[in-house]
Amino acid sequence: MGLVTGGAARSLALAACLVTAAPAAETGGGRRLAALYLEDGRRELTGADLERFPGAGVLWCRRPDGIPQKAAAAWLIGNPSLVLMNAHNFRNRQLEVTRTVADCYFQIAGRNYAFVPDVLELGVEPEARRLHITDDWALLRLAEPAEARPQPIPDPPNLPTGDLTLPVTMVSPAGHENYRGQSSRESCAVRRIDPPSEGAIRRARHDCNDGYGGSGSGLFDEAGRLIAMQSASLSMNQRHAFDIEFHYGSALLIEGRLREALKAQIRKPDSAVPPQGVSGESR
Repeated sequence: MGLVTGGAARSLALAACLVTAAPAAETGGGRRLAALYLEDGRRELTGADLERFPGAGVLWCRRPDGIPQKAAAAWLIGNPSLVLMNAHNFRNRQLEVTRTVADCYFQIAGRNYAFVPDVLELGVEPEARRLHITDDWALLRLAEPAEARPQPIPDPPNLPTGDLTLPVTMVSPAGHENYRGQSSRESCAVRRIDPPSEGAIRRARHDCNDGYGGSGSGLFDEAGRLIAMQSASLSMNQRHAFDIEFHYGSALLIEGRLREALKAQIRKPDSAVPPQGVSGESR
């Protein structure tokens, strides 16, 4: 495959979107757990981790047969009623509806919470025709406030565009299909930040291990600040050395239109009518 850049690269990366768990590869009658990279430093989240990284939750959605299954990571953020996750939990790359908000619920601190079914703010612009890494975000509201501490809305990351080595911790409250634990965290690094694209948001290319179910994982800097949210990884479940062009993970920085939307949402009362064009069934 030749080098793919710009919008084509961002759309291509979403081919590996982590919406639901895919069937595990089998070898000798058992599951084959394959990290993305040659080194795998993931470990289970502890109570201390959950204190350090508040707001970590899990999106659960019902299959067509009605059975709930773990779908992705999600974050209680800004206040006890606002939840951040990936747009690709509800739309495919062509922005076709794949599930409704009413199909899903949010789990945090051992409790389940229903969403307000007609509130879904997507990162895509009204004229958009495809979903990209940098507009792969969605904001939902809980029908009742969660009894859990939310993640604070972070300041915009003061990070340069271009190549760098920024130590981060990937926090994956929903875990990964290719990891034995129910959740995970790993020390890893952001290796490049692309120029701004959709919504004045930049993509961070990183070397954190990932797997199906890891969508929405948070990337935190050494001070414990949320700087980015995982969207997709290339070459899922193929264990190779990290490559900045062909084998890497993609996360969107918490900046630009996403951060503006977060701040606007927390200024609203929980009963606020969703703004025009913000509806789980409108696209």
